Amino acid sequence: MAVSIGGAPEDPQFTIDDLLPHLGVEQSKKPLGEAIPGESLNLLIGSRPFKDDEGSDRVKLAVMDYLNQKYHIVEEDFISAELEVVPAFKAADIGFDRSLIGAYGHDDRVCGFACLAALLALGTPGKTAVCMLADKEEIGSAGVSGMKSAAFDTFVSDLCDAQRVPLKACYEKSFCLSTDVTAAYDPNFAEVYEKRNSARVNYGIGLCKYTGSRGKSGASDASAEVVAYIRRVLDEAGVVWQMAELGKVDAGGGGTVACYMAERDIDTIDAGVPVLSMHAPFETVGKLDCYMTYKGIKAFYEK
Repeated sequence: MAVSIGGAPEDPQFTIDDLLPHLGVEQSKKPLGEAIPGESLNLLIGSRPFKDDEGSDRVKLAVMDYLNQKYHIVEEDFISAELEVVPAFKAADIGFDRSLIGAYGHDDRVCGFACLAALLALGTPGKTAVCMLADKEEIGSAGVSGMKSAAFDTFVSDLCDAQRVPLKACYEKSFCLSTDVTAAYDPNFAEVYEKRNSARVNYGIGLCKYTGSRGKSGASDASAEVVAYIRRVLDEAGVVWQMAELGKVDAGGGGTVACYMAERDIDTIDAGVPVLSMHAPFETVGKLDCYMTYKGIKAFYEK
C-alpha cells in the first residue's frame, strides 16, 4: 500500500523544528557538518493527546489511532515500511522573466523525466533504445535497485538471448548517456568554480567528459572519440550544448553511474541539466537547459 500525504491542498504538512538562535550559542561554535546531527531531524506529526488511557504516551496513541482509522496501519507495520520525507514546495517559475524552474529534487528527476519523455516520443528507433532509471545513486548505486545491480544485465541478456547475440558483444557496440545533473556556475560561490569550464544556466545541456573528486578519483573518463560522436549528434540535431565540470579540481567533486556503465565496456558520457543549489530543499534549473536535454536525448535515441 502506498500512502502520500501533503501533495493535495487540503492535506496537512509536517515540519522538522529548529533550535532558536537565542539559545544556539553552543551550536554556532560547532563546525557546519556537526551543528545539526542526523538524530535531531525528527518530524513533528502531532501534539493532541488521546482522550483515554492515562498510563500511555497519549500523543503517540492519538497519532496511531488516526493512522489506523484512515489507513489501517498499526505500529508493527512501521518495521517494514519505507518512509520518505520530502519538501512540500510546489514547482514554480523563478525570475521576472520566468526563465527558471524552482523545485525540490531536480537532482535527478529533471534528467529522469527528460529520458523517459524522449523515449516515449520515439517512433520505431533504428537501434534498441533503453531508458534505465536506477535508484540509490547518492549512496553509491548499491542494492538490487542501484546501477551496480545485475538487474540491468539480466534485462539486456534476455534481449540478447532472444536474438542469439552474446551479451558482451552487445555491450561493446552500445553507447550510454549517463544523464545526471551537473553544477551550474554560481557567482555567489565563485571561489569553488573554474569559471572558464563550468556549466552556465540556460546555456544548454551540459556534457561532462569526466567526473570524480579531486581530479579523476572514482571517475568515468569518456574517450575523445565518444565526446566527438555526441558532439556531432547534438550539432546535427540543432541542440544547444556546453562542456562542463563539477567545480575546481581541488574543491571537491562528485560522481555518477557513468563509471558502472563504463565497467560493462559500454562507451559512456555524462550529460544533463546544470543545477543551482544542488541538494538544497529547493533547487533551480533553466528552462532552456531542460528542453535541450530532452531534445539532445531524443536525438541520441534516434541515431
